[in-house]
Amino acid sequence: MHLVCKLPIKTTEEKDFNRQVVSGVHIMQELDQTVTIGATVPTGFEHTAAEEVQEKLEATARVSKNRGRIYFDITTDKLFKVHQLKSLDNLFVVVKDYDDYQFKTTKEEVQLDWQELATKLPWTNALEVWKLNNSIKKKKGRRKRTNPTKSDQCGNFSTKSTDTVPSDPEELLVDLEALEVKENQRDVSSQPEDDSEEEKHSEIQDQESGVTPLKFRVTCNRAGEKHCFTSNDAARDFGGAVQEFFQWKADMTKFDVEVLLNIHNNEVVVGIALTVESLHRRNITHFGPTTLRSTLAYGMLRLCKPQVSDVIVDPMCGTGAIPLEGVMEWQNSFFLAGDNNGTAVSRSVNNIKHIVKRTHDEGSPSGLPLDIVQWDLCNLPMRSSSVDIIITDMPFGKRMGSKKKNWELYPLCLREMARVCKPGTGKAVLLTQDKKCFLKALLQMEGLWRKSHTVWVNVGGLHAGVFVLKRTAVVFGTTSEDVMEPHTATGSQKENMKDASQ
Repeated sequence: MHLVCKLPIKTTEEKDFNRQVVSGVHIMQELDQTVTIGATVPTGFEHTAAEEVQEKLEATARVSKNRGRIYFDITTDKLFKVHQLKSLDNLFVVVKDYDDYQFKTTKEEVQLDWQELATKLPWTNALEVWKLNNSIKKKKGRRKRTNPTKSDQCGNFSTKSTDTVPSDPEELLVDLEALEVKENQRDVSSQPEDDSEEEKHSEIQDQESGVTPLKFRVTCNRAGEKHCFTSNDAARDFGGAVQEFFQWKADMTKFDVEVLLNIHNNEVVVGIALTVESLHRRNITHFGPTTLRSTLAYGMLRLCKPQVSDVIVDPMCGTGAIPLEGVMEWQNSFFLAGDNNGTAVSRSVNNIKHIVKRTHDEGSPSGLPLDIVQWDLCNLPMRSSSVDIIITDMPFGKRMGSKKKNWELYPLCLREMARVCKPGTGKAVLLTQDKKCFLKALLQMEGLWRKSHTVWVNVGGLHAGVFVLKRTAVVFGTTSEDVMEPHTATGSQKENMKDASQ
């Protein structure tokens, strides 16, 4: 069940934004008109994303049965604010959702169902939102489309086409007007011969008017074992029905409209994509081999609940994804980040320069409450008990370092983190896929750290954990866990840490 969000009166900026929308097909101008927006989010951070939606849009989000998706209702004048949310990867407007869709038992029957479904769906409002969304993307500048990946869980319907496509929304009005005519004529039956003649007549009219039909593709994401069809089957059959209904042209890469068909067991959601590439591509320009997604970094930061004047440290910052997300959202906290690898530090510095330049160009004050340092993780240049929050992406032992090296590295990390973190109030949020090694190290440090909870996430196909720890009230240096010199590492241990961070 979706909840309608009543939002405040438009600001001058929002009114100017709506004036960009082309008039002619009753574009959504009423303040109380609501639409359902779907969003993909980092798996495991669905509730964190829902909290951000509630906080910034005053809308209640529903977490999908299929992990990694949320849905929420907004008024269309707030669409541009949705693009500014930090937790969301990809956006789409929901055409129609079915909680318990009854699939047929044979492929032939399912194919007929897809054909019938395409003609019954309420496309008009969703296409108007798509058109409204284009004005946002046009304002930001057209981005290059990325090629889709092929897998059994993601099918696409398309055919090659090399025609150029008009980007001006005025040239697309004909398609929406044609849509309205089609929807008004759904109950009118006609012979196949008549349909063919109508198609020919429509093509002739398009050629005479100089209007190029829209290009589209259908992408299917399917999960469930009780289906008699694959993702590719569904994308192909539903895509064929959409093409026949709208008389659009199919194109895999140079599409204007991407129709989404999300299937999870008996839950079916049909939508239209509002993003061409993920919204997580926002702060990082200099990438490393294991750069963390900005949306995942933001989710980790929300678990910390940063407060004003908090000192937040990322001791293994890599390219700086976590501190950059933090400094853009929590500007009243101070962020300190570092790495023992010079190349990683250089990448972080370049990413910071990019953000500073961007904010300066946008008219914001220059400078960020953030410092980057090259340091030795086992000998951090900070006083004991001086840090409020430690947050970092630890080496998984896959692409960087090794699981064998992690057995030495993790205890040293936790010990030094405990030294600089404030007893009783300090927190740590640590991401790792090497769960066995981490939990063993945590057991060794049980006098200094207590595990609050764990958020299980998917990182590049790897099942990883975000461990939220609380610093005990024990003063560092008074327990058996820190009998060894806490911030002195052997030569081999330092080499292991260097390998892990490269």
